[in-house]
Amino acid sequence: DRKQYTLFRKRLLNNGFTMMQYSVYMRHCATEENAHVHVKRVKSCLPPDGEVRIVKITDKQFGRIEVFY
Repeated sequence: DRKQYTLFRKRLLNNGFTMMQYSVYMRHCATEENAHVHVKRVKSCLPPDGEVRIVKITDKQFGRIEVFY
């Protein structure tokens, strides 16, 4: 399982995703069509026992995220 996770993570990073927090990755997509392309890519490399949830938000919604340290 760990090997499959590592391969999946590398594929996400190679497709332009960045880690937002542990086990949460994000990628900016300029259009809904572009987002659809990346959803298909994630689905195609999902490990057999993997579970992924995709949340699409607008630039404005993303800009309203509050981060505390």
